[in-house]
Amino acid sequence: MGSEQVGTITLMGLRGWGYHGVLDSERTQGQEFIVDVEVEIEMPTIDNIAATVDYGALAAKVTNLIEGEPVNLIETLADTIASSVLDEDQIRATTVAVHKPHAPIHVPFDDVVVRISRRKHA
Repeated sequence: MGSEQVGTITLMGLRGWGYHGVLDSERTQGQEFIVDVEVEIEMPTIDNIAATVDYGALAAKVTNLIEGEPVNLIETLADTIASSVLDEDQIRATTVAVHKPHAPIHVPFDDVVVRISRRKHA
């Protein structure tokens, strides 16, 4: 009986310009959003890109969602990204962090981050 090897792939700091938010100014001016995505996969047993996750394609998919249809909440954006990531056959689970470093907050701050984890049901 073989053992299963589980691993992770992490994409950090994916950047895109989006129009997400509840304020009119966020919807008209837009702002940079930064996304980190970690995926859990069964490690491939062969040295072939088809046996694993193409992280270039995954990065493009996530960036398209950042720059796509606006939503009010970054919680919604994080959930949309997580659901889309889980559509990939090789991915078993994901954690998505959406950073909104230029959120309209009127006190000094470094970042606003929403982190969400999702797992496929067996």
